[in-house]
Amino acid sequence: MQTRQLGPDGPVVTRIGFGAMHLSLAGRPREEDAVRALHLVLDSGVTLIDTANVYCVDDSDIGHNERIIARALASWGGDRSRIVVATKGGLRRPKGAWTSDARPEALRAACEASLRDLGRDVIDVYQLHAPDPKVPLADTMGALARLRDEGKIRHVGVSNFSVKEIETARAIVPVLSVQNRFSPTRRDSETNGVVAHCEKHGIAFLPYSPFGGSSAAPTLGTVGSLDRTAAGFGVSPHRLVLAWMLAKFPHFFPIPGGRRLESIRDCVGADGVQLTQADIAKVEASFG
Repeated sequence: MQTRQLGPDGPVVTRIGFGAMHLSLAGRPREEDAVRALHLVLDSGVTLIDTANVYCVDDSDIGHNERIIARALASWGGDRSRIVVATKGGLRRPKGAWTSDARPEALRAACEASLRDLGRDVIDVYQLHAPDPKVPLADTMGALARLRDEGKIRHVGVSNFSVKEIETARAIVPVLSVQNRFSPTRRDSETNGVVAHCEKHGIAFLPYSPFGGSSAAPTLGTVGSLDRTAAGFGVSPHRLVLAWMLAKFPHFFPIPGGRRLESIRDCVGADGVQLTQADIAKVEASFG
């Protein structure tokens, strides 16, 4: 699979990662099936796994996704030293809601809980899940800088950030990656300058929900003429969208998710689709 260094000084990982969120939300598969899905991801050669402490049902279930990943890695027969796990802190799940809590003391507690749930001495990449409007961003990033200095995390990433927020963060601690929503129908990170800003500074961009989110993914082919264009390339719309991201944006590391083994295989296969500049333009034109 294609590999590239994650950010300016990060580890080398596969260009396509795996977003494990849907293995732990409401309607999630049995743990045995979730572990099986993660083993398929790992056996396919993927070395970047994205998670978060709040990928769970509610606050009583915090850390579920991280524990599933830890279980899958512990029972996998491959080289675990090659696997990079990126997790997040800064949100809560009261009664299943998604709320911000990026207070320094809350982030420290969340990071230490993630270390336990992942069964690790250090977290590869620890990402702020989103800015907290109730907490000065400088205070939040300062807490992450201290966790990094203490050796609890190797690299700091951010998520759902604007260019201004990225610059505020970078003035306090090196930022390895930015994880924002990005798909054929949601390209505001491209129009608002975040994508270009990351490329300019060597920051990895992790587009989440690359198919538009769980509700939109099944109908991705109905976007413009994407279904017809994908058929012309002999691939699914999902595989073509990932291939487009890899070809157009060298600093992109898409993290598609999935519960079905067929979907996971299809996503991983995007790594083998080669697109020319003319192909990239054709794919974009099909978005409508």
